[in-house]
Amino acid sequence: MIDNMSTETVVETTWRQLLEHHPDARRGGSPGAIEAASAEPRLRQLFPFLSHGCLTFHRNTDFPWSNDLPFIACTTPYKVYATGYAELLGETETPQEAAALVVAHLPNDCGPAIEGPWPEPSSDRE
Repeated sequence: MIDNMSTETVVETTWRQLLEHHPDARRGGSPGAIEAASAEPRLRQLFPFLSHGCLTFHRNTDFPWSNDLPFIACTTPYKVYATGYAELLGETETPQEAAALVVAHLPNDCGPAIEGPWPEPSSDRE
């Protein structure tokens, strides 16, 4: 028997634990939003993080977070915001529509999450 869990990335493990309601997984979001977001390939490669009733997505797996991507407020209706609540990008009736709206607002260069903290901006500007 092959142990697939030992070859999982941090991102894959986090998604699996959220979807399986694992005891170590963070709480506070909508199971429907988690399922809908995990079904979107571009979101599935990002690090999911639940906090204060919101499902956020990050380009890295450890604090400090990238904090530069849209996220879902798991309310009824679902609300999708730009980073830091800067702008309400839209309201949707279903979690699938909310996940699709997040994907539509991802930057083009938003690739798989890196493991570890988000890199500090370079201070040696000339």
